[in-house]
Amino acid sequence: MLYSSSGTLRAAVQCLTRSLWSPGYVWCSCRNVSVKTGGWKTKKVPQRYLGQPSPYTHPHLIKHGEVTPGLTQTEFEFRRQRLASLIEMQAERLTGSGASSNSSHIVIVLSHPIRYMTNDIPYPFHQNQDFLYLTGIMEPDSALVMYGSGKPDQTVLFVPRRDPGRELWDGPRSGKDGAAALTGLERVHSTEELGVVLKSIKGGTIWYDSSQPCHPRLHQTHVRPLLEGGQLTKSLRPLTHSLRAIKSPAEVALMKEAGRITAQAFKKTMVMSRGDIDEAVLYAKFDFECRAHGANFLAYPPVVAGGNRANTLHYINNNQIVKDGEMVLLDGGCEYFGYVSDITRTWPVNGKFSPAQRELYEAVLEVQLACLSQCNPGVSLDYIYSSMLALLARQLRELGIVPQSTSDTDTLKAARQFCPHHVGHYLGMDVHDTPELSRSQPLKPGMVITVEPGLYISEDDRSCPERFRGLGVRIEDDVVIQDNGGPLILSAHTPKTIAEVERACAQGED
Repeated sequence: MLYSSSGTLRAAVQCLTRSLWSPGYVWCSCRNVSVKTGGWKTKKVPQRYLGQPSPYTHPHLIKHGEVTPGLTQTEFEFRRQRLASLIEMQAERLTGSGASSNSSHIVIVLSHPIRYMTNDIPYPFHQNQDFLYLTGIMEPDSALVMYGSGKPDQTVLFVPRRDPGRELWDGPRSGKDGAAALTGLERVHSTEELGVVLKSIKGGTIWYDSSQPCHPRLHQTHVRPLLEGGQLTKSLRPLTHSLRAIKSPAEVALMKEAGRITAQAFKKTMVMSRGDIDEAVLYAKFDFECRAHGANFLAYPPVVAGGNRANTLHYINNNQIVKDGEMVLLDGGCEYFGYVSDITRTWPVNGKFSPAQRELYEAVLEVQLACLSQCNPGVSLDYIYSSMLALLARQLRELGIVPQSTSDTDTLKAARQFCPHHVGHYLGMDVHDTPELSRSQPLKPGMVITVEPGLYISEDDRSCPERFRGLGVRIEDDVVIQDNGGPLILSAHTPKTIAEVERACAQGED
């Protein structure tokens, strides 16, 4: 999906990349953070439905000791400890290099509320990613508070209290006992107690994002009175985004599964393509196949753009007929237990590329493969973007879209015209993940990005050869940056070469 830093954030990311994962312990060497795995007193998960999957209700998805599928209590505790260490590091910098700080801190992270489309009809709930990242709790109307002197490593979780009347309408709630057993946290309160607990904590610095509160009611009722006390308030988001930017092996495994599911959906959608097909049918097929293969839902409204509509970058109406002989550009992805995919493919709905379609597609594919080869530690997204423009400029000359006599400066300008978006963005719990992280930041092992060059030629562009008018091509893959062995392509099983695409389109439905 297209995407139309500060020194603090850069330092935080550099710190996190030196984290180590070893049997029995997880350890961040730069901040001396160590969490012994299996160190909690195991609490039995209530033998009832909770507000989210549990080992009792979903044994096919979640194991004992996991908070969400694939992510253990230890991993969530390590995330909170790393956040506490980053805050401690920031305090030390403010008080002087190397000096310890005994100032107290309060960290506040709110969940999302339920949002309504009309009256009592709610939208499907989607959790605040920062809250989910630190707790694993999928329920609305919840909160996380961390506090401490020097290092805010004491944790209190707040969840909605059990309410049989509301649960009759909205479904089961975890309650304090369910949330404590699922997360392994000792201190769990009802959300109504948030304000009282905040008043009881003595804190010098409040780490909270107050400019756009993600839960207006909890902010107004419980958090705002604390902020009005005049204490120093600092934004938490740059630190949580620096944490989220570096994926653990367990996170990469979840993103691999999201990529596998999406690849299957693309294959099945290509199989049913044919001339004169409604974009809505392709949309429905893609959505169905994602869910049928295990996705929770689509990661974002997909682009299903036939013919010249591929040149509208965020076309999501998906309600016109793709004619025989036209290509369709499908930019789609799914969410799998908090982690997403974002893949784009372009193919002819009749299953065979025309000569002009083949020319343009091969040009974009050559650029995309070259960009993928640059996805290594130390290289930035901005650097890959500059390379993409230079490579596209050369392709424009070879295709005859730009005259050979055009200057290099004007050819680069044309490349920006025919590909008006960046080469990619960060990916993870959100499609345009960790927006606080600059794309000039050197890539680190564990980061996940997209690589998505394209060429878009309007049917009204008389400056281009007639055979290319009305064609739009984008090819997008999801990439994990690795220390060794080159980039890991999470979307590798999605047909991409012309031979693979035509073979997929030619296969019959199972």
